[in-house]
Amino acid sequence: MNYTEFVNAVKEKLTQELNGGVRVNVYTTKKNNATERTGLILETPGVNISPTIYLEEFFELYEKGKQMDWIIEDLVELYEEIRQEKSWDYERMLSFEGVKDRIIFRLINTEKNKELLLDVPHREFLDLSLVFAVLVEADNDGTAVMLIKDLHMRQWKVTKEQLWNVAKENTKRLLPAECFGMNFAVYELLSRSTPGEHDRENLLRRTWHIHEELELPEKDKMYVLSNKLKNYGAACIAYPYILDMLAGVLKENFYVLPSSVHEVIIVPESSRIRQSELERMVREINETQVPEEEILSNHAYFYYAQEGKLQLGKEMCIDREDNE
Repeated sequence: MNYTEFVNAVKEKLTQELNGGVRVNVYTTKKNNATERTGLILETPGVNISPTIYLEEFFELYEKGKQMDWIIEDLVELYEEIRQEKSWDYERMLSFEGVKDRIIFRLINTEKNKELLLDVPHREFLDLSLVFAVLVEADNDGTAVMLIKDLHMRQWKVTKEQLWNVAKENTKRLLPAECFGMNFAVYELLSRSTPGEHDRENLLRRTWHIHEELELPEKDKMYVLSNKLKNYGAACIAYPYILDMLAGVLKENFYVLPSSVHEVIIVPESSRIRQSELERMVREINETQVPEEEILSNHAYFYYAQEGKLQLGKEMCIDREDNE
């Protein structure tokens, strides 16, 4: 059974298992970096927000011997966890006033998304692009967004600059940045952190307590920067003041490694790792560990703390004033 056959088989079995008239349909969409994914969209009667479940991981389990009944049972449980109980007020989408407090930005690769960028307002950021979206829902299970296109901008009668002005405030408010030492980031990923430990280990939180003696753990030579939901958190490097704040904590220049669209790795200059070695590391990670749709860039960036500039090479720079 190939993936397409698997998706259709799951569709038929889920339709039989789900109650309440839930409609299950095959859904294919174009994702980041011009990739396509096929999964199932589950439509609850009377609710206009429908979760889409992509099945690649389940297909891998099936190929490794997992029984179809187990997969269906797991998918039913997943649907119960993520389904929406009420509809989103789509009339809000008809006006800028209705959505302006939910407009955010995401960071994507310019070259890999050049076709997409023909139809969406965006802002250049080195070799990357900031695109805008309406954040419909956001929780630990994921986010639901509507990408803002040129047609929305025309309908709302707004400019790209107006989108940027609201997005830069909303994004840091709705998806606040967090930065942890690599050791704690792995520790938290394994769900071993205790209540209160999360905030205490957040380097950006340290900047709120300016009278505290700031001591960085000697064991950490790298740090992970993302947003609170770890979803498209690489955009944090474009939040006003965030890189300045990190430079204040680290007290030095640093490299920014784009490990995926979801996070970046901060490497202090004092690590004495050559930029060529860091770029080789990024390329290898992208080639072997990061899904194509989650790749951000193959470059290592450098932040000059005193000048407040994020740089790619010797000529391409982003001044902090450009993003305020």
